[in-house]
Amino acid sequence: MKAALRWAEDRLGYRFIRQDLLDLALTHRSVSACNNERLEFLGDAVLGLVIADAVYRRRPEAGEGLLSRIRSRLVRGETLADMAREIGLGDLVRLGSGEARTGGHQRSSILSNALEAVLGAIYLDSGMAAAEAVVLRLYASRLEDLPAEEDLRDPKTRLQEWLQARGHRPPSYAVRNVAGAAHAQTFEVVCEIDSLGLAVGGHGASRRIAEQDAAQRALEQVGAGQPDTTAP
Repeated sequence: MKAALRWAEDRLGYRFIRQDLLDLALTHRSVSACNNERLEFLGDAVLGLVIADAVYRRRPEAGEGLLSRIRSRLVRGETLADMAREIGLGDLVRLGSGEARTGGHQRSSILSNALEAVLGAIYLDSGMAAAEAVVLRLYASRLEDLPAEEDLRDPKTRLQEWLQARGHRPPSYAVRNVAGAAHAQTFEVVCEIDSLGLAVGGHGASRRIAEQDAAQRALEQVGAGQPDTTAP
């Protein structure tokens, strides 16, 4: 527990008053029925409010839709998992033997959930101001470089818009293969564009991610790998 407390001080800039809250935040459900899921629920709400406020203040010209898309990009699981890796959180999460053997310490879903749980623990330990300070510290570089509106359009949306602007029908997506154990599956999806005679494969840890990967590869094949701003 001493290592976890030092980690919190060094990497989060926060000193826990109640060590049991940090211990609980680092306990995965594979270890005990008393685990970090409730703290994750609380941390998710804290994070959403702090980031919504930060984005609102930094983008005064943005409408509700753009603000929502920016917030979603910042609080999505992939972003949280990346931050958790940056601060070395994975080494501290307590996992059951099965999860540990299958690489759970670096699994994105476990990392993102644990980070939210830690934020929930900080909120209970010292209140909203302390939790906000930690969130803003963690997100400092990302808040300084908020994504532009064009960058927030995902590959599937961009591909469909590109095709429609040129009179083509929308693409179709089909799962061709699912491999791996239930907790660590890899999906193979094919994106088909009949009017162009194009079929492009993509891979990912979920169907959604695999479809986005296939759409991005299709954009690159049709020469539209970056957001298209030219007239058709």
